[in-house]
Amino acid sequence: MCVESTPPPPGRLTRRGVLAGAAALAGTSAVLAANAPGASAASADPATAHRPGRGGDLVVEGGTLLDPATGEVTENAVVVITGGVVRAAGRRGDVRVPAGSAVLRAHGRWVLPGLIDAHIHLNTAAEARDAVRKGATSARSGSTNFYQDIAVRELARQAPEQAPRLRAAGVFVTPDLGDTILADPDLAPLARLRDGVRSPEALRRVVEVNLARGADTVKTRVNERAGLPEQDPLAQVYDHEQLSAIVAAARRGGKGVLCHSYSEKGCHDAVTAGIRSLEHGAFVGERTLHEMRRRGTYFTPTLTAIAGLAESADPVLAERGRVYLPVLKRAVLAAHELGVPLAAGTDSSGGTVDPIGREVELMRSAGLSALDAIRTATTGAAKLLGLGSTAGRLARGFAGDVLVVDGDPLADVTVLGRPVHVVRSGLPV
Repeated sequence: MCVESTPPPPGRLTRRGVLAGAAALAGTSAVLAANAPGASAASADPATAHRPGRGGDLVVEGGTLLDPATGEVTENAVVVITGGVVRAAGRRGDVRVPAGSAVLRAHGRWVLPGLIDAHIHLNTAAEARDAVRKGATSARSGSTNFYQDIAVRELARQAPEQAPRLRAAGVFVTPDLGDTILADPDLAPLARLRDGVRSPEALRRVVEVNLARGADTVKTRVNERAGLPEQDPLAQVYDHEQLSAIVAAARRGGKGVLCHSYSEKGCHDAVTAGIRSLEHGAFVGERTLHEMRRRGTYFTPTLTAIAGLAESADPVLAERGRVYLPVLKRAVLAAHELGVPLAAGTDSSGGTVDPIGREVELMRSAGLSALDAIRTATTGAAKLLGLGSTAGRLARGFAGDVLVVDGDPLADVTVLGRPVHVVRSGLPV
């Protein structure tokens, strides 16, 4: 069956309905309705009510401030957040504090920008809240089955303290869509394809439907999954030509592609096809890393997910994790030494949200310095997500996303996995 003659998916006709359905699945409908323009404020808690999407006003004072961009450490620091945005940050006495401001005291603790999880699967409002509480104030979706991530992104805009600032990927561009075929009526023409989503027309169709529904990025794969014992993660499912078709369709919509990968050939095909970031990539080789550096392709190794396999009760997955993790750590260090940009991502899914601080810890154990490991979840990930001037620092004009930890992260990065306080857009979580 050919889908080439099928008209492009309508954006304005069905996007609202698709978003409403996604919001219901994600459990965000009530929150979105309560924060919608024109919603009654009578039932809102006066202590927490704020204009939809507006951040809070807060002063974080007394802590030791770390700027990941420069490595500069400022003791007895003050961060002034107004309307969810940093207005000033620096040493006490050098920063004017507005009278009557709400204050979060961080004496004896360290203050950092909120962390960024560059690969996470958020399917529900509860998962979104959990991610923020564990330190991820910004994130990039690794796809969902029914556009729940797009609904979570809208939740984050309306009620920022309840979800990370999110780049949504919509539905997975994969050979077998499974029940995802039910996510959108404009995917229905693909249901009768004998070989699945493999032809240039079918690949383009899934990308176009995603972009019409408001996806910020496109997620695909080149290899099978490591987390399913019946699959071979080194088996390739798309070739260079197919990956190129996905990348071209995404670029026509002004979007980049993140690609699930494991084998060296798969990684090389994906990178040379023009993907924006390589995900997992356990067996990525030196030639591909050099190509990534030349192209500026990001590497999101998701060490947390691979380490999790080693703890599986399934013997196949446990052995896979034990074998893959040291290989992946060597790849991470090699990438870093070559100058390949790295981004931290947990690949959290299935209702469990891993702290993004754990990924930083694993980056450190791979051989990065503490500061460089922190950068993978702050300034580095921010650039990948197109948030280089919004997230990853606590400087004037940046988002008022704050992590307060009980210890020096430059001496012990594990403190990032146990935040004492999290602030999202000036709103304590």
